[in-house]
Amino acid sequence: MMARTRHRSWFGRSKCHCEDVVKSALQRVGIWDLKQRQIGELSGGQQQRVFLARAIAQEAELFFFDEPFVGVDKKTEVVIFDVFAELRAQNKILLVITHDLGSALDNYDRLLLINKELIADGDRSEVITAKNIQHAYGDSVILIQREHII
Repeated sequence: MMARTRHRSWFGRSKCHCEDVVKSALQRVGIWDLKQRQIGELSGGQQQRVFLARAIAQEAELFFFDEPFVGVDKKTEVVIFDVFAELRAQNKILLVITHDLGSALDNYDRLLLINKELIADGDRSEVITAKNIQHAYGDSVILIQREHII
């Protein structure tokens, strides 16, 4: 319900259908059954789902996610990417900060490679190149290109 603060009156009364929005968000990320638990009692993946549900319940146009996949299991990762796709289909703007340079990057429309300065901007093929990775991380990183299997 913290996500719905701006939708409530001074005395905590709902100005809208807040409970329905919150329930829908918790169900969407698969944690409705955990609604009565304190966040400190939840696993890392469950906590990430709580944060994602809170973002959904805010009904914002712009979302910022800082390392949303740290400490989550594969199931939660799938849930997060599904929600990202739904938000994108609703023409929402998502800014996701990640250090994962793997296949997960295929889920984003546009990438920015930054290390104290903007190094590259564009789609995966434009940004994730040996030259750009070397510029960002130095000679200590080896980029292994994956082959596409058809």
